[in-house]
Amino acid sequence: MLNKKLIEDTLNAALSTGGDFAEVFVEDRTNTGIVMIGGKVDSTMSGRDYGVGVRIFKGFNSVYAYTNKSDRDTLIETAKKAAAAIEGSPLSLTINLEKSQVKNIHSIEIDPNSIEKTRKVEVMRKAYDTAFNYSDLITQVTISYTDYAQDIMVANSEGLWREDRRVRSRLGISSVASKDGEMQSGFFGPGASKGYEFFENLDIDYYAKESARIAVTMVNAKYSPSGRMPVIIDNGFGGVIFHEACGHGLEATSVAKGLSVFTGKVGQKIASPLVTAIDDSSISGEWGSYNIDDEGTKSQRNVLIENGILKGYMVDKLNARRMNMDITGSGRRQSYRYAPTSRMSNTFIDNGKSTPEEIISNTEKGIYAKYMGGGSVNPSTGEFNFAVMEGYIVENGKIKDPVRGATLIGKGTDVLNKIDMVGNNLLQGQGMCGSVSGSVPANVGQPMIRVSEITVGGREG
Repeated sequence: MLNKKLIEDTLNAALSTGGDFAEVFVEDRTNTGIVMIGGKVDSTMSGRDYGVGVRIFKGFNSVYAYTNKSDRDTLIETAKKAAAAIEGSPLSLTINLEKSQVKNIHSIEIDPNSIEKTRKVEVMRKAYDTAFNYSDLITQVTISYTDYAQDIMVANSEGLWREDRRVRSRLGISSVASKDGEMQSGFFGPGASKGYEFFENLDIDYYAKESARIAVTMVNAKYSPSGRMPVIIDNGFGGVIFHEACGHGLEATSVAKGLSVFTGKVGQKIASPLVTAIDDSSISGEWGSYNIDDEGTKSQRNVLIENGILKGYMVDKLNARRMNMDITGSGRRQSYRYAPTSRMSNTFIDNGKSTPEEIISNTEKGIYAKYMGGGSVNPSTGEFNFAVMEGYIVENGKIKDPVRGATLIGKGTDVLNKIDMVGNNLLQGQGMCGSVSGSVPANVGQPMIRVSEITVGGREG
């Protein structure tokens, strides 16, 4: 993407004022985004985004600059402008780049750029028709289509030089049901690190019907009771609670600054012995996976919590310095406009030994959260508030009436310790995760779990 001499000269310019590490990141991305509302294409976007970022370290400090040009003069000038923020004398560093091959863990069969937009709209039309015709109560359906191919190059003053290509595809289906002036919604957004074959092999009818079924079920539901009670959280996107309330607290971005409740607790018990939590960016084909991270480090499986004991964090290059820990292949960024930092990829609670049937039958009274919605979290305390997109009353070991308006309120550390049953039906869900380095694709996942006691917000009616 850039020739060796230009990269080396840019790195040397970045180190000209005393920096002790420099990195060049190049991105060339083509993408397509289409939105369909009410059965008609509402907006469409496609294009190419290209740029180069230059990052410099001196000790624990970092400087970042970027440009959307890659000619020699611009790159050298950008590197020198970044270097101007560092005061010191040039170190005697010899840069000798060695390009290394990147092992591809994904199988991309059909380049989405080779497919006409009319075929992509046909996929959306099928999803729309299925969802809209599910029930007379469905009043609006919105479909979003996304695909992109991202070519990256990472090179640094330690001699690393790697290139990679990432292809991702995703379909979003949102249904709204209306009744007596009330509206409820259902959503599914399957995605993968795959090409257009992802849409050809996707069970579109299933996801469209589920989106509509959730909305219809909830608009007919009574309001949820409130209070402290056992809560069963189903597999898949239920893992969003762990992701938000605990996962962000295990990123070195917050740990290194002492802003996480988990700072300095490696080796200590922080969760129920039934809980093993993993971040694994090396799973073939998954939405949050990659061959190398945005610092050029190979993807890997990182065990965060094992049988309730904190084993480690997700660590990027800069925070590895600050924490005196090894990097974990967790350095991510939205684009060349952002400096990378530690981020989650595919983060999930691992399988336990209970069956879903056992978990439900052993619950005398509580709430069953079949699908989770959005929420908010205070990352420094782990306190969260999450909406239940589809919920039910559990009585005498059986799932009873649906309830709407339920929210789960608590603290990540408390929830981790109050997980008293873990299922054996691990499933992944897809989403976008936002942080200081932008928005990146991420999986959340878990088997069905039961939290012995959690505050449920709702109202009888």
